[in-house]
Amino acid sequence: MNNQLIIRIAAALLLGCFSLGAIAQAECSKKVYLTFDTGNMSVAEKVAEILKRQNVKATFFLANEKTFRGDFSLGDSWKAYWQERVKEGHHFGSHTYDHTYFVKDGPKGEVFEKPQFGPKAGMTILYNEAAMCKEIRRVDQRFQELTDHPIQRIWRAPGGKTSPTLIRMGDMCGYQHIGWAPAGFLGDELNSDKHPNDALLNKATRDLKDGDVTMAHLGIWSRKDPWAPAVLEQLIVNLKGRGFCFGLLPKNSPNPAK
Repeated sequence: MNNQLIIRIAAALLLGCFSLGAIAQAECSKKVYLTFDTGNMSVAEKVAEILKRQNVKATFFLANEKTFRGDFSLGDSWKAYWQERVKEGHHFGSHTYDHTYFVKDGPKGEVFEKPQFGPKAGMTILYNEAAMCKEIRRVDQRFQELTDHPIQRIWRAPGGKTSPTLIRMGDMCGYQHIGWAPAGFLGDELNSDKHPNDALLNKATRDLKDGDVTMAHLGIWSRKDPWAPAVLEQLIVNLKGRGFCFGLLPKNSPNPAK
């Protein structure tokens, strides 16, 4: 085979790849946003494997949570994991460093919060704006230590529990709060006997709509029958079949996800 013919064949194949890519993009008429909170990290590797195989990107909300290995999700032992996710082009937000739950509004524009981890775990503490900002921003600082890469300026309150005062604190600190859509609650923390994986898969496949943000975890202590990988990959396949692409948060960010 002469060089001229080889060049022509290569050019035709390359043009075909571009054409297929254009067709696939044209068929993508809706967008959903996959997000994962850290949790106990027991399915973290499986989730990463599935996302890579399916060539989709997700947004991870990080807290320094105790993992199934007995270490913590923002510890040095997870450095390589987070570095790989950065290389793959995923996005990252704060889930508060000590997984700090909102309890109620306090006096004078403050809030009562209860850290789940850290030296004040289990205590209900009054946070002013500066203290809450520090709690959100610590994740960003720690992530840069691990990866040399900042998180996006987004955060999610543990359990999704907020108040207008708490949201305003995050805004003043420069971090947009990201919750999830009702259909986006993927149910990985629910009782697996009452909410089996096939029912969760069918519900999410049916109910998710354009623009919805989903929420699951990289591992949950309470669920007997793990949600991932049982549901995640088939859900992605099903949503692709419905014409969905997979976006990155915040929604106005440059988005290479397909």
